[in-house]
Parts: sequence; C-alpha cells; structure tokens
Amino acid sequence: MAWFVLFGAGLLEIVWAFTMKKSEGFTLLVPSAVTIVAMIGSVWLLALAMRSIPLGTAYTIWTGIGAVGAFLFGILALGESSSPLRWLAAALIVSGLVLMKATSSD
Repeated sequence: MAWFVLFGAGLLEIVWAFTMKKSEGFTLLVPSAVTIVAMIGSVWLLALAMRSIPLGTAYTIWTGIGAVGAFLFGILALGESSSPLRWLAAALIVSGLVLMKATSSD
C-alpha cells in the first residue's frame, strides 16, 4: 500500500510543478491555490509512505516521478523542447528509479 501512496505523492508533485508554471509566479489565484494544495498533499503522502519505505528510496522515487512527469508535461502540454539528450536524461532517471525500487528492502 505504501508504494501506491508514494506514487500518488509523485503524481501530486507533477500537478504542483505544472500549476506553479501556470500560476505565472503566483500572480494567478486558481493555479496558485492548486499549487499550494497539491504541494501539501504531495508532502503529506510522502510522509505516510515513509512510515514503511526507507527515506532514501521514498525520496528518490518521489522526486524522480516528479522530475520525469514534469519533463513529459512540459513537452506535451507546454510545447517545451524535446531532444534526444533530454530523452536520454529522462531514461536515466527512470532506470535509476527502477534500480532503487528493485534494491529496496521493502
């Protein structure tokens, strides 16, 4: 169950990164509010997951989901650049997440 909670925390991290970008420096009310709520929810779910998942594993996977998810959202929803090196970097992050999960004691 903790892994599902951690995945949810990672998804909320993607939400807050995306809505923070859309808030234009916290000058727009709705995206700013969504950002803050998603941040709180993401950290809260991360804390719950850390009850049974080791700190290093949980934090690495949480930030990795957020980083790769924000990368994908940037390309798909915001038209950010997509180059082979950026895709390689994202693939390396994902491979690191897989290795972290595979070597986790939980």
